[in-house]
Amino acid sequence: MKKATYLLLLLVLVFNCKNETSKKAEEPSLKETPQKIASTKIEKQLRQVYKSKTAITIDGVANDSAWVKSTWYPIDQVWLGDSLTEDDYSGRFKLSWTDDALYVLAEIKDDILIDKIEDPLVRWWDDDCLEIFIDEDNSGGEHQYNHNAFAYHIALDGNVVDMSTEKTGKLYNSHIESKNITEGNTTIWEVKMSLYNDSYNDHGENTPVNLSANKKIGFAIAYCDNDNSLERENFIGSIPVEGEDKNRGWIDANIFGTLQLID
Repeated sequence: MKKATYLLLLLVLVFNCKNETSKKAEEPSLKETPQKIASTKIEKQLRQVYKSKTAITIDGVANDSAWVKSTWYPIDQVWLGDSLTEDDYSGRFKLSWTDDALYVLAEIKDDILIDKIEDPLVRWWDDDCLEIFIDEDNSGGEHQYNHNAFAYHIALDGNVVDMSTEKTGKLYNSHIESKNITEGNTTIWEVKMSLYNDSYNDHGENTPVNLSANKKIGFAIAYCDNDNSLERENFIGSIPVEGEDKNRGWIDANIFGTLQLID
């Protein structure tokens, strides 16, 4: 009887110890907050962008004087997928600005264009699209579900999507005016972008930032390429990204390059 009582007491003691240990192990998880990426941006790929002295017409035709004087930069860094041949893809872009907008001219050579997902808020990254990353104050840091920076996906039909603060896709068509024209396997994209700072409120009124000389902006541009699959096959960007995971632009503004506006 004594032996049975002793064993019972021992089992109760062991159970209580395990339960207490389990509670202590769970307590930290109750206090955990979502992991943040520090704003530790190192300025890289600094590019000077010259102000346009005349109005730029968004018509998908690269005949504005600003484009004649601007420099071509490549979109050639594979962030997702296998290496590409020039027969399948090549891309490059130019930049300009005015007091009220940043302008992008992109030339994409893609042998097959895909735009088959009808709902613009469903898997918008799996159709062919131009993606432009903007960090208005060049501060870097995390922007996955906030507006510390933007990752605008510009579809072939002109819809513009980014993640909202509600962790779902949202149309930001009022931020961007674009036009694309395709001839053969070459598509010219012309884009006018209003820039917003990190106080942007998805449910409020927002005023675009006025641009001025010497301002620095975090920037990258990429192309989502799908030849005929259910998912995006390749993702090609304008800047090298260190590490194994190169698809971080939609989360981490530290990877962006830097633009300096020049009068």
